[in-house]
Amino acid sequence: MPENLAMPSILFDLFRLTVWLSLLALLFAPLEKLFALRKAQRHTSILADIFYYYLNGLIPTVVMAAPLAALAALVRGVTPLAWHQAVESLPLWLTIAVGLLVAEIGSYWAHRWAHRSPSLWRFHAVHHTPEHLDWLVNSRAHPVDVVFTRLGGLVPLYMLGLDGGGSERGFVPLIIVVIGTIWSFFVHANVRWRFGPLEQIVATPAFHHWHHTNDEHRDHNFAATMPFIDRLFGTLHLPDHFPIVYGVDHPVRPAFYDEVIAPFTGVERAASVPAE
Repeated sequence: MPENLAMPSILFDLFRLTVWLSLLALLFAPLEKLFALRKAQRHTSILADIFYYYLNGLIPTVVMAAPLAALAALVRGVTPLAWHQAVESLPLWLTIAVGLLVAEIGSYWAHRWAHRSPSLWRFHAVHHTPEHLDWLVNSRAHPVDVVFTRLGGLVPLYMLGLDGGGSERGFVPLIIVVIGTIWSFFVHANVRWRFGPLEQIVATPAFHHWHHTNDEHRDHNFAATMPFIDRLFGTLHLPDHFPIVYGVDHPVRPAFYDEVIAPFTGVERAASVPAE
């Protein structure tokens, strides 16, 4: 991209992210005040979470653009035309629904793998370090972890031709990413709401809070928006109460080097793999 076009693009992205952050704050700050699960006890800096919000709002999109474009071109070249015609003949709502399901299953396994692989856990541990959850904690994640999990959901979507293939439906992956991103802020929220039987279908704060627990029930609830996928693969844990302890056994130090740089080096102080 020419330099004279790159700067306005970055400024627009910063403006867009700032608008979204303002809207999210206006929505969740009052809700967490009125319906707080627990009194706010932040163990991480709000400024650090905002830093991650902008970092992860800019870097993953840039990093994933070229690989996904190449994958889309490859799939179009090797997949029978009849398949693409069949996919493109689907109603838009069905394309989005199927795309959400495919992306959810893909990101589920990427997320689960991030808890099992020592190399991936070094990056994913940054997101599990907070010992208190609220909506903004959703932003606290290493960019490598964000890219890996998103690719886990988007790669199967592109491989099946559900990305729109350059047609007017090319916005389908964007819709799926936006839905997942907004919902992830909700499930991290510090609210005491329960939703009865609906919790078996759609992810809620109670569902995702149990994913962040640091007791014998950890390593459950890997799905982003669809808990029945955890039930299908045997990782659902959703009792009638919220967890009481969060975090990891070996917290990552809240410093730029330890959270952003150290995971690349694999030094011991960055993180360790949680117990199986």
